Amino acid sequence: MNEKQKHSMIIHFNDGSKKLFEFPTPVPDSDANLTARLEEALDARHLVLEADGSLVVIPVENIKYLQSFPAPAKLPAYAIKGVTFKD
Repeated sequence: MNEKQKHSMIIHFNDGSKKLFEFPTPVPDSDANLTARLEEALDARHLVLEADGSLVVIPVENIKYLQSFPAPAKLPAYAIKGVTFKD
């Protein structure tokens, strides 16, 4: 997959483990749809992925946080932008 054509998501789990997923970048006009789908998944209490031909269902109770990049251009109004991780 071409670097410019992929999107990545790291799921950080409560037990300290993490998993990297890569997928095709959504079409440019779908950033709002991506945000809506993420909100819908969180409301559903599970994240559903099709990965390498298999179905993966991850309960959100097992997720500490999600990291998705690049960030969509359209974010919810309550999002804090320009944040930098400091450990």
